[in-house]
Amino acid sequence: QAARSCKMMENKVFLSFTFYSTILILKMYVVAIITGQMRLRKKAFANPEDALRNGGLQFCREDPDVERCRRAHRNDMENIFPFLFLGAIYSLLDPSPTVARMHFLIFCVARIMHTIAYLLQLRAPTRSLAYSVAQLPCFSMALQILLATTPYW
Repeated sequence: QAARSCKMMENKVFLSFTFYSTILILKMYVVAIITGQMRLRKKAFANPEDALRNGGLQFCREDPDVERCRRAHRNDMENIFPFLFLGAIYSLLDPSPTVARMHFLIFCVARIMHTIAYLLQLRAPTRSLAYSVAQLPCFSMALQILLATTPYW
């Protein structure tokens, strides 16, 4: 067990992947906290018990700003979760550490920019550009995974 753990810690690509994945997960937690804070500020709660605790059933309602935060969080889940799978498998393919790091960095920075553009309502096409840039390393990793595993299907 200890030998396997040491071997994993020697894998520079996996360590890089772990670093950027952790940043992205922390970013998702921040968006969740922002969503909760927005609910409190706007008094727009999804559940009756939360509305009752915070002023009454009339606050069990939707708010456009809360919904924007929720959409940003949902978009993260739709994109970061696949990245976590692709990046983990890609790390096992023994890619160049520099090339792999660029894949992870580009995805991470683009997803952070996407969230900033979403939450701050930056002018189009800022958000869609960030989204598109983040897709490039994912498609690259997916293609490399498929090429490496095609002989086994």
